[in-house]
Amino acid sequence: MTDKSPDVALADRFFEDFKKLKSEISKVIIGQDEVVNLMLTSIFCQGHSLLVGVPGLAKTLLIQTIASALDLSFKRIQFTPDLMPSDILGAETIDKDRNFKFIQGPIFANIILADEINRTPPKTQAALLEAMQEYSVTVAGQHFPLERPFFVLATQNPIEQEGTYPLPEAQLDRFLFNISLTYPSFQSEVDIVKNTTTDEKPTVNHVLGAKEVMEYQHLVRRVPVADNVIEYAVGLVHKTRFESEKAPSITKEYIEWGAGPRASQSLIIAAKCNALINGKYSPDIEDVQAVVLPILQHRIVRNFKAEAEGITIAKLIEDLL
Repeated sequence: MTDKSPDVALADRFFEDFKKLKSEISKVIIGQDEVVNLMLTSIFCQGHSLLVGVPGLAKTLLIQTIASALDLSFKRIQFTPDLMPSDILGAETIDKDRNFKFIQGPIFANIILADEINRTPPKTQAALLEAMQEYSVTVAGQHFPLERPFFVLATQNPIEQEGTYPLPEAQLDRFLFNISLTYPSFQSEVDIVKNTTTDEKPTVNHVLGAKEVMEYQHLVRRVPVADNVIEYAVGLVHKTRFESEKAPSITKEYIEWGAGPRASQSLIIAAKCNALINGKYSPDIEDVQAVVLPILQHRIVRNFKAEAEGITIAKLIEDLL
């Protein structure tokens, strides 16, 4: 971006609007600053996120608050073992004149909360995957485009794994971020209890609309990136592949499968947005490093030796930096 570029003014506006968004969300969501940052980044990168956390950490409230601040439509889908694709996508019915009519499912919204996605069979997971990847659904041979912007936040409970259908690697790869939601700090929890046990409900003001969100999504794509930053991101991904000439000894010793090319793309697009939200016009290596953990941790598969020795994927990623 040059000083005379209209994108510079737009980037400055995005920086200010992002701060306003965080301010509005903080009226309801206390703490979890990094989680909010990553979720908003995912939206402005036109990506989707997987949120892993135990019950009761306000995942639904968080995504509802973000949808409200962005003035976007929101739907929550509770995934269960008996959920069918038509329960998500919609189905054709016959009206009183005996004509077929398509009734839209909950997928037709701007922001979707796919709660406990791993509790539903692969057939239903695949129906959601088409919507995430193609921004459209196919029902009874008919093609229905989804309204943009479109963002899926899928949640998983890391405690209960009985009766679940783990997401295949190909589907996990479709998520831009894998975000870990941890317990709040002591002081944050004190503030949460104070704010949620009264009769007062904070009002979240609309900061942006669908048009502005899409405008910023295109701005993120136009951010220029230096070749050395791209080479750093791609080199980092190559380090996760044991057959690569760039692979260090820890990769060959502990990693069974590394990340694919989509990880390199994700690192750059997320680094672009991370630069903008920090008031910069182009990302550097630090911006890539800031997003590397949520991008790589669901794209790397440890081998048996790593699991036996208790070496986490987060530790492996840290050693690769």
